Amino acid sequence: MEFIRDIYNITAKHHGCVATIGNFDGVHLGHQRILQNLNAKAKQLNLPSLLITFEPLALEFFLKDNRLARLMRLREKLMVLQEYSVDRVLCLKFNEQLASLTAEAFVKSLLVEKLGIRHLIVGDDFCFGKNRQGDFNLLKHLSEQYQFAVSNTETILLNGERVGSSRVRQALAVGDFALAKQLLGRPYSMGGHVIHGDKRGRQLGFPTANILLKRLLSPLHGVFAVKVHGVISQTLFGVANLGRRPTVDGHKQLLEVYLLDFQQSIYGKFLQIEFIQKIRDEQRFASVDLLKQQIEQDVESAKKILGVF
Repeated sequence: MEFIRDIYNITAKHHGCVATIGNFDGVHLGHQRILQNLNAKAKQLNLPSLLITFEPLALEFFLKDNRLARLMRLREKLMVLQEYSVDRVLCLKFNEQLASLTAEAFVKSLLVEKLGIRHLIVGDDFCFGKNRQGDFNLLKHLSEQYQFAVSNTETILLNGERVGSSRVRQALAVGDFALAKQLLGRPYSMGGHVIHGDKRGRQLGFPTANILLKRLLSPLHGVFAVKVHGVISQTLFGVANLGRRPTVDGHKQLLEVYLLDFQQSIYGKFLQIEFIQKIRDEQRFASVDLLKQQIEQDVESAKKILGVF
């Protein structure tokens, strides 16, 4: 899969493709249906498939301080998209300049002149351009004017409700990982490199793998029973704390994972943390000793949840 960062890296070889556009946050079942249609059409026309996405997400840009809880950061998105045989991913920087482009200017300058698209596939709720003025009807009109085809993809329903990124966020917010798994078609996880921390976990007798979350806002907060992938070939089990560690005056949002029955150094490794069940909310304790007692209880709770004794 080829990654193209922003418009200025589009070259002549990228002219001619079947494309889709969207945030694809979570790459849930609805997104997966779009990707299936994208690949089928690309194969039919014997052209590369191209996914156009944005960084930051459009909502993050417009909300500013009212930050959006992202389901995945860009690297995680690219890792999942590789599994769906997308040939190219174009990541556009969402800024004032892009936000001010009219729908027609976006189609003409990017899709037609830069990319030479032959077929565009979008979701049935797709809107684009300045003030979200562009919709599927306008796309149909522009496709006839600029001679490319366009098709939309019907919404997928689960239990009578639309599958969407916001619904996944809502499920995670209340700790409903079973529903999140259904919506995503896979367990919810977060990934990141293990970094050096302040060694407080080690001092408490529970050394943790510290993962700095490159998100403005996480959809999860609290203590969780987790499965950990990427350390060794087998899946490991653990307890994860996702938050700011109020008892020790933490400020940065951090994911700390205590691996059960594992002692090796794993600094620099890229781990995938699969969330199984929430144990409790993050809280401030009156003393470090009380925190240590609670961690001991959390470990026992995680062992029961994970079936590890």
